[in-house]
Amino acid sequence: MIIPPHELSPEALQGIIEEFITREGTDYGEGEFTLADKVAQVRRQLERKEAFIVFDVITERCNILAQEQLPRYEED
Repeated sequence: MIIPPHELSPEALQGIIEEFITREGTDYGEGEFTLADKVAQVRRQLERKEAFIVFDVITERCNILAQEQLPRYEED
């Protein structure tokens, strides 16, 4: 299920984004970025619909997927 970011409270959206960015294995390229930089980058991707917040009803977890990952997610 895709969750539109505007339907979340600012606190919930911030929490989902921060949890996503701080997961082990999340890659932001070669440069060093602050948490605030990474949050801003993900917010821009969500606003541009380059990334989406998805909720898995089986695991009851949120994730953020890039647009090109959605077809694969919807097949699962």
